[in-house]
Amino acid sequence: QVHLAESGGGLVQPGGSLRLSCTMSGSIFSKYVMGWYRQAPGKQRELVAAMTSDGSRNYADSVKGRFTISRDNAKNTMYLQMNNLKPEDTAIYYCETANYWGQGTQVTVSS
Repeated sequence: QVHLAESGGGLVQPGGSLRLSCTMSGSIFSKYVMGWYRQAPGKQRELVAAMTSDGSRNYADSVKGRFTISRDNAKNTMYLQMNNLKPEDTAIYYCETANYWGQGTQVTVSS
């Protein structure tokens, strides 16, 4: 059984930072591409950042230079460090691997 659980969301002012965590149970951690997605109200879910099993990273153009995806294999946990947050980053953020999804964590950027 595979289970993904996100944490770390919240309310932050523009220019602030948050770090999201995604802890994965089961035996698939880092064996497949792992990704962070987000979905804003009225919009489609979009890929924010992804990491392959060999550690290669990809980012959406809108977050390049501000967000960093990483993982800790010992903790079976993936992270998304988000800096210089903007109101347009407001969304529910989900982690995903091998078509397993977490329940999402809300990120709200507002003054």
